[in-house]
Amino acid sequence: MELNIYDINGSKTAKTVTLDNAIFGITPNDHAIYLDVKQYLANQRQGTHKAKERWEISRSTRKIKRQKGTGGARAGSLKSPVFVGGGRIFGPLPRNYSFKLNKKVKQLARFSALSYKAKEQHIVVLEDFQMDAPRTKEFLQVLNNLQISDRKTLFIFAEPNNNIYLSSRNLQKTKVVTLSGLNTYNITDASVLVFSESSINVLQQNS
Repeated sequence: MELNIYDINGSKTAKTVTLDNAIFGITPNDHAIYLDVKQYLANQRQGTHKAKERWEISRSTRKIKRQKGTGGARAGSLKSPVFVGGGRIFGPLPRNYSFKLNKKVKQLARFSALSYKAKEQHIVVLEDFQMDAPRTKEFLQVLNNLQISDRKTLFIFAEPNNNIYLSSRNLQKTKVVTLSGLNTYNITDASVLVFSESSINVLQQNS
């Protein structure tokens, strides 16, 4: 698939780029995408949830009523989970939600997500540009020129650019990442992928 390269004014340049079918033209594997997104979301969880169990409650251990003759069930301690303020039965404990996923599965998931975007024609290639200072208004003008200001957009650059990142930070529907930070979740979460010219060349050379 061949795509035109646009400049920041939204105009087509004389340059084009051919998408590598090994990255943007594979048969997508939905299960690999599911596993990679699941792992990403699991890794975001702190896992610090905690509820006190019976042995952790600070309450008297005296027998609160006699064993027999009350007409009710036996009760030996206010720490029992059947009482208000007692311990919780099988409550949540701190745990690590992360799990292992093979590199080849993660790569397959990433390429599958990129192939979906290419098939849907939701990929834009933008000529490399720089910003001298962080200016959200100027960055928003780039989005307007490309006619994607109302869509959830992921910008991918080959190298970090602090001014571009700071310019986009206040835009709710826009996210800026480098190739090293590109993952399946970000790809599937965005409506449009905007690759810089250098980033798509580096991606196709190194994959």
